[in-house]
Amino acid sequence: MVKKGKVVIDREVCKGCFLCIRACHYALLEQDTQPNALGIYPSKVVYERNGEKCIACGNCFQVCPDICITVYEEAGV
Repeated sequence: MVKKGKVVIDREVCKGCFLCIRACHYALLEQDTQPNALGIYPSKVVYERNGEKCIACGNCFQVCPDICITVYEEAGV
């Protein structure tokens, strides 16, 4: 059975290096179109385009140098 997950990005901490975008095998992340308080365009999750494909692999979390990504595994799946 495939795990389901949820990714949360703290957009105020993200510096926009986009390593997480390259690390996601399901293309669930992209550059935000709105800047954060520092004027940086952070990464954002795009579930609306990609459905709920996140498998909570943690690739995005592992490559983030700013530790601004949290990956949750959904219970009961």
